[in-house]
Amino acid sequence: MKCPICRQPTKWKDNPNRPFCSERCRIIDLGRWAGEEYSVSIPLRDVSEDTEQRDQE
Repeated sequence: MKCPICRQPTKWKDNPNRPFCSERCRIIDLGRWAGEEYSVSIPLRDVSEDTEQRDQE
């Protein structure tokens, strides 16, 4: 398996940073999420709306 940040081969078993190869790559990924460089591709659906609709039926 390759690290999603640096693309270097990484171990899965006994790797506390998986799927990353190191803590450095894990922190880079976290920073990208915090900096809003990543996004969810589809809008999230509010499940409370589904519950409200079922309650009204």
